[in-house]
Formats: sequence, C-alpha cells, structure tokens
Amino acid sequence: MTSSAPVSLPAIAFLGAGSMARAILSGLLAPGVTVDGGIRATNRSAAKAGELSGLDGITAWATEVDADANHRAVTGARIVVVAVKPAMVPDLLREIGDSLEPGTLVVSVAAGVTISTFESLLPSSVAVIRSMPNTPATVGKGVTGLSAGTRSTARDLDLATALFETVGEVLVVPEEKLDALSSISGSGPAYVFYLIEQLTASAVSKGFSPEEAATLVNGTFLGASTLLVSSGEAPAELRRRVTSPNGTTERAVQVLESAGLKALFDTATDAALARSRELAAGK
Repeated sequence: MTSSAPVSLPAIAFLGAGSMARAILSGLLAPGVTVDGGIRATNRSAAKAGELSGLDGITAWATEVDADANHRAVTGARIVVVAVKPAMVPDLLREIGDSLEPGTLVVSVAAGVTISTFESLLPSSVAVIRSMPNTPATVGKGVTGLSAGTRSTARDLDLATALFETVGEVLVVPEEKLDALSSISGSGPAYVFYLIEQLTASAVSKGFSPEEAATLVNGTFLGASTLLVSSGEAPAELRRRVTSPNGTTERAVQVLESAGLKALFDTATDAALARSRELAAGK
C-alpha cells in the first residue's frame, strides 16, 4: 500500500484468479484494508477455487462444477474485476451482464481488451475502468495504469485507485496512452531483470562465484532503487554524485552512452508498444 491509512472498499468479485488477481487479493487481505460485503472469486479449477476459499474473507466457486459460479460472484458486488484471459472476455461479459446491478464498476485486468469492447457488451448502467498492473504488485510494489471509461464517474475512479493502491502506486492516464504505459511499467520488470542478469554474468566473468555475483548485483539494484525513492532526487543527480570526474564510473558510463543506450531503450519500448497494438487487433 502507498499509505498506512485504513482503506474501506465495497463488495468485490474477481472473475478469474490467476497470478495478477491473486496479487490484488493479497493487497485486499492486508492489515488495514476492509472489504464491506466480502470478497468473492471464481476460477475454472475446483482445486484453485478451494485454495481461495481457504483464505479468510474470500468465498470462491469453480466454474467447472458450478454453472452459476460467475452469477453468484457478481450478485451484490459493487466492483467486479475481470481477470480472465483476453480471448475469454466477450463470452464472460455476455454471461454476467444481466446479473450486474446498476452502478456496478467493472475493472478490466485483461490486456489488450479495449474499454469500448467492454462497454458494448455490458448494460449501459454499468461503468468500466481499464487497468494495467505489473508483476511487482505481487510484493506490494506494483505500478498500475488506470483509464476511465465513458460511463465511469470520479467516484468510480477513486474506487479503482483505492483498490490498486493496496498493491502499489497508481497512475491515471487516457486509454490511448495505456499501451505506451504497458511498454514501460508493464514490460519494465523484464528489462530490469535482464539488466541484472547481464551485470551478474559480467561479475561471474570477472571471477566471482554465481552466489557472490548475485549478492553484489541484487544488493546494488535494491540499494540504488531504495536510495532513489528515499532521497527524492532525480536519477541523473544521483548518478552524477557517484560519477567522479575522470574516475572509473565515468569511464564506464561513457561506454554505455557511446553504445546508444537511450536509443536502444527507445527502440525496445517502441517494439513492445507495436506488439501491444498488434495483439489488440487480434494479430
């Protein structure tokens, strides 16, 4: 959570309980968070639904053994989180539409499925907000992009923001920027892990054991990130303080700059953005 202040949310239903839904659920089960009316969830697998039902405050049903599972989950829910695979979304929305009460907020966690698709398949009395969380939400350090639909209110956006702030930071953007956001924060953890992977390999090549290299590199990334957040300084300023004139760090940074690292990141994130648009178009 981004704040220690108590959070109170209305009844919530999760349709689909994959890794991202479970990350959000973990935030809702954290101390200081209250969900009035309880948390409901559905999953295709009876075994996974059973795991969820074993958690305090969650009632879960399996669609493979209960044809009415999704209807049970959404009935009386103020917030419905759609977290199934994108290809499953249209049929699911057609299935639950009649069970949604007027004023329900449907939050999409389905990558690539537009707000217009949701709104076209749901009753006009239902609001839609599209979200783009990232995997660090699983440890409460996520960054989630939110985009409001044409029928959502400021209150709806506040509810969605409060929901995702239980697992990290929230940035509200127009939907046309959501794919670009995904190319930065959505794919971003993979970029960071790749940098860690390569720097670790460099450490091993200099004679450190894999365990020693992991200590050096993982600790450095964690420490640098913590310093960045706690100091409030811009990364360029913190880099300048580490980079003594004519020193070793300056020489290394010059090599990175000569390799066109900024242009490489531009190209990489542009490629991620292009692929996101292709997926949205069903390619």
